[in-house]
Amino acid sequence: MRNKAHAAVLSRLVASARFEVLPTPSVEEKVLEHVPLRRTVTVTASPAKGLETTVELTERLSRQGYDVVPHLAARMVRDRAELSELCDRLLAADVTTVFVPGGDQDPPAGKYHAALDLLEDLTELGRPFPEVGITGYPESHPTISDDLTVQSMWDKRRHATHIVSNLNFDPGTIQTWLNRMRSRGITLPVLVGAPGPVERAKLLAMATRIGVGDSTRFLMKHKKMFARLAAPGGYTGEQFLERCAKTMARPESNVTGLHLYTFNQIAETERWCREFQERLAPVTQ
Repeated sequence: MRNKAHAAVLSRLVASARFEVLPTPSVEEKVLEHVPLRRTVTVTASPAKGLETTVELTERLSRQGYDVVPHLAARMVRDRAELSELCDRLLAADVTTVFVPGGDQDPPAGKYHAALDLLEDLTELGRPFPEVGITGYPESHPTISDDLTVQSMWDKRRHATHIVSNLNFDPGTIQTWLNRMRSRGITLPVLVGAPGPVERAKLLAMATRIGVGDSTRFLMKHKKMFARLAAPGGYTGEQFLERCAKTMARPESNVTGLHLYTFNQIAETERWCREFQERLAPVTQ
């Protein structure tokens, strides 16, 4: 990378990138050992693990001094009474930001069938969290049309403060998606979702273990991703970010952060961030 301004943007975003982790038994130890307290940690929610696992890990990491963002998957919450209880627990744990996806639970645990349903109740509960993130889909969703995903963000914008883009491996898709959103009047800040130093075998193993869905469904949802990972020469998050740098540096894109999907390769992701910044340093000086 030779553009000083683009390198400076990347360096800033990588320095403040938040790490998404999966709530497995060993993940807390990995975070405590390898992740500095200045870094935000987000905790996913899985039907196989249950929302309680997400909340408990959030509480423990928060007690250790981390800024933690739990995923409140709408389809995993029964009703407003349970939502209110979850809010009370998270507020007691000093949580200030939540992320609200629709979630993969099928059928839903209760009244919430989509993220908007839960977001509306959060608003009626008095907006207990200063920051609320919603999902953005740069690539086509396997069950929802592109027009509907953009419309969904429009509908949810009044209840949210930022958008987190779903895992993506195509910089051109990110640019097209950002342009399309902005042209529709969706002005919320965006955290670009990006892969860390992911390994193919690790990714598939984690997909099955965490219960993202059965392995066939996971592969169908992310077949483009696996095609890129299997390409000659492999794939690195560094290549993706360097090719996204021009788009992310544009003020009209309003990209304010980076969301790294670690797939619990936590030590590797933290080391990669540090080394990437070191490689960018000579360009920014």
